[in-house]
Amino acid sequence: MKKPLLAEKFGARLTRPGRTRFRIWAPGRMQACVELEPGRPAAREFPMQPKKDGWFEAEIDCGAGTRYRYRFEDGLSVPDPASRMQDGDVHDASVVVDPSAYRWRNARWRGRPWSEAVLYELHVGALGGFDAVRAQLPRLANLGITAVELMPIADFPGGRNWGYDGVLPYAPDRAYGTPDALKALIDEAHGLGLMVFLDVVYNHFGSDGNYLHAYAPSFFREDVQTPWGPAIDFRRRQVREFFTGNAMYWLHEFRFDGLRLDAVHAISEQDWLEEMASEVRQALDSQRHVHLVIEHDGNAVSLLEHEFDAQWNDDGHHVLHRLLTGENQGYYRDYDERPAALLARCMAEGFVYQGEPSVHREGQPRGRPSAHLPPTSFVLFLQNHDQIGNRAFGERLTQLMRERGRMEALKAAVALVLLCPQIPLIFMGEEYGSETPFLYFTSHGPELAQAVREGRCQEFAGFEAFAQDTAGANIPDPNDARTFDASCAGLWEDAGDWWAYYQALLRCRRDVLMPQLDAARALHASALGSHAVEARWSLGDGRVLAIHANLGDDAVVCTAPAESAQPLFESRADVARRLREGVLEAASTVAWMEAGSP
Repeated sequence: MKKPLLAEKFGARLTRPGRTRFRIWAPGRMQACVELEPGRPAAREFPMQPKKDGWFEAEIDCGAGTRYRYRFEDGLSVPDPASRMQDGDVHDASVVVDPSAYRWRNARWRGRPWSEAVLYELHVGALGGFDAVRAQLPRLANLGITAVELMPIADFPGGRNWGYDGVLPYAPDRAYGTPDALKALIDEAHGLGLMVFLDVVYNHFGSDGNYLHAYAPSFFREDVQTPWGPAIDFRRRQVREFFTGNAMYWLHEFRFDGLRLDAVHAISEQDWLEEMASEVRQALDSQRHVHLVIEHDGNAVSLLEHEFDAQWNDDGHHVLHRLLTGENQGYYRDYDERPAALLARCMAEGFVYQGEPSVHREGQPRGRPSAHLPPTSFVLFLQNHDQIGNRAFGERLTQLMRERGRMEALKAAVALVLLCPQIPLIFMGEEYGSETPFLYFTSHGPELAQAVREGRCQEFAGFEAFAQDTAGANIPDPNDARTFDASCAGLWEDAGDWWAYYQALLRCRRDVLMPQLDAARALHASALGSHAVEARWSLGDGRVLAIHANLGDDAVVCTAPAESAQPLFESRADVARRLREGVLEAASTVAWMEAGSP
């Protein structure tokens, strides 16, 4: 296996047993030293040698388990920005780690092809930590999941957080467990035939515990602002290497099968993305299946044409949500006119917005043409952490649809997502029909907690339901422990036949679709009235997959399938028979397999 080197440029690395090399990039400082066992009676300080381009380095007789910090000439003492483990929280000492200590049981694992991915997004903290997630893996494998995706785990302040406030990108948060506990989770997953993905955040740092501004101000740009503050300066080689090394670190040392890169549209130097992906693929064993997925608000087609496997299809989610709920505020405004036609475009071409102006973005064009991309370039979902958690009350679709009396329409949408050739993603608890909310939660100090509360109030001020709630009295407090607890309670309580329904759909996908998806291509899709679509794809064996989906409350007339067409799945009884009569019943989905053209 090729050995990635970039991750080893940063932080503390054992050079041999009992000997550790420490490195930090601190271009804003003149002097630095390593503090060993800070705050303890045996604490010692060792000066670091200044190197070129702002680097400091020292090699010291100490081994795995040693606690350390870096101290600068003015007395400022900081944890390692490339810490592999913290002795507590983000402000505490870092710990030297032996990356070879864990003994892998499934060392021959090489992953699975991207076309076999069925993603299951989960929050490690909500499930109880790395060990608790590991205990649930057999259940997920039995469901038909093939890839578990962990929300960000990089060390964040406090014990409760979504993970997008991380400040130490190399350190798994200790609230979840040790690095070896994470490796045991991944090892167990591989033994069950499951891939494991990690959500990583390379567009910003959280504000609590990020000391980089104090000793490496050139890590950030002064001329570009993001929603989280000054942009990270990806023009600098050291910054690029820090994050490219981080990607290699997770994929090599922890043997993750893939990464999901959060909100990469907020990275001002987009060329770094392709550079990073190329370097990562060159550094890793070519026999492994390693997958890179992005979230990009700009529908970045060019990235999908080269190094990246897929992008989260927010367009697909938004138009499906609009069809199911009727909601048309915020970004749902962009999908309010002719939503069935927009869904048909999503089925046939991937993205809905391919350069058209966005009403939500004040008329700015969004996206590029995507019809030439294969369906597997898009990750499709009905729910995820953002689309639930960014609602004021964290309601899941099960609650919203039950309140509207439209549960059959939700089941029809589930069938469409799980059987179309785009890569499906399920959010934790969805398979049980869970109505446990997924709220936004944090555990910040008083000042930052108040700023977050105020920010949440401003975020929802444009929604009619909260226009009069200027004090945010009705919006759950993210920093209240009860908000986190409410997002965990009853998450996997069985709510009827949902489990069996998801399992049947995923079995159908596994047995009939997965072997043919690498060569799948869209043939045609069109709207059937205001809430229904029909779509067809050619598969690798020459056959044609056809899906008819009606998410509305009224039946629609459509062209009956050919006599030779064989039904694969119907979301409720008798709708396939009615479709043969040229009627697509309300709130139903039917999938068919047709013979290909001679």
